[in-house]
Amino acid sequence: MLDLAHYISAGIVSFARGLNDTPKIVGLLLVINTLDVKWGMLTVAVAMAIGGLLNAKKVGEMMSKKITPMNSGQGFTANLITGLLVTTASIHGLPVSTTHVSVGSIFGIGTVTKKADFKVIQNILLSWLLTLPIAAICSAIIYWLLLKIN
Repeated sequence: MLDLAHYISAGIVSFARGLNDTPKIVGLLLVINTLDVKWGMLTVAVAMAIGGLLNAKKVGEMMSKKITPMNSGQGFTANLITGLLVTTASIHGLPVSTTHVSVGSIFGIGTVTKKADFKVIQNILLSWLLTLPIAAICSAIIYWLLLKIN
């Protein structure tokens, strides 16, 4: 029974991710609207596939094994909470990251069971903290270079 519930909760997370990511994909299509719609959709699909091929396994292993050990019931709980929070945020137009919410759910379980690897969480938080300023610096440099070229 628990295995079935776990599969259903994973489906809820998949639905929530699609609900949450659809506006982002539409935004990307609007940005590349200089292309034909078919080519724009193909470009977004290829970019997402490449991102998944390069990072999905690493992220999946980090979340499923390195933050904290979990049994099936704990995995079900983490999935269910992630799915409910992301779906609720999406319905209300709140910008959230499914991955961030999922990491929080898994870390919460690890904290309660006292098995969370705080070093792993520290590294995840540091990467999240550095992402915004590094992206800002990179985009500023590229914009500056493009201005110099023109």
